[in-house]
This record gives sequence, structure tokens and C-alpha cells, in this order.
Amino acid sequence: MSKKIFIFLFFFFINLNIFANEIKNYFLLGKKYFDTNQLEKSKLYFEKDIVRNTKNISSYLYLAKIFKIKKQNDEYEKNLNTVLLLDPKNEEALYLFITKKIDDGDYNLAKKKLEIFTYSCNKICNKSNELDQLVNKLKS
Repeated sequence: MSKKIFIFLFFFFINLNIFANEIKNYFLLGKKYFDTNQLEKSKLYFEKDIVRNTKNISSYLYLAKIFKIKKQNDEYEKNLNTVLLLDPKNEEALYLFITKKIDDGDYNLAKKKLEIFTYSCNKICNKSNELDQLVNKLKS
């Protein structure tokens, strides 16, 4: 009897490990398909990743990029807002959000987010001057 339990537990844990590895790969598969411009497959894997890990900022950011490419502005902004809710200082999301708000004509919100971007930038600070010029040029 104990032999059967041991065999059952052995296979159970092997399957559990395989399942856990598959879950970890959803984001990587989504990124792989995104990089090869297979947006529908990529979107599917990012959404699967979010189901398993609702706080994965990277998946939301890539979904936003997909919706930007597809020109689905409501979904694009919704995913950017989710990224900024989870990480208010995410530089890439701030940059994309600011450029969207400039395109939408919401210069006041763009300016507020630009202040956060300028204060917290580490990686893409060179974009700060570009955004500042856009906001000031279009606002005047």
C-alpha cells in the first residue's frame, strides 16, 4: 500500500513541477512572440501570465504595447494605468503614458506625469528633454 502512495506522490510532484515551469514560461513565450511580431499569440501568453500572476508589470506593459500597435487606445491606456498603479515610477510606462496624453491633448496630466518621470528616471532620462519640449511646445 505504501508503495502505491509513494508512486502516486512521486508522479504528482513531477506533474506539479512541470506545470510550475510552464507557468513561468508564459511571459517568456509572450515576449518571444512579441519580438517576432506575432501579436495575437503574444497577447494570449501575456494574458495567461497575468491570470497566474496578477501583479506582473512586464506583462501589462507588453499588452499595452500590443494595443498601441493595434491602435486600440482604450485597452492601451487601461494597461498603462495598471502598470502605473503597480509601479508609479515605471519609466517606460510613464514615457508611453505621457506621449499618449500629449496626443490626446491632455497637457496638464502629461506635465504632472513628466515631473514624476524627470524625478525618478534612471534608464531613459534622455527622453525627459524630448517630452519636456513636446509638452511646453504644444501647451503654448
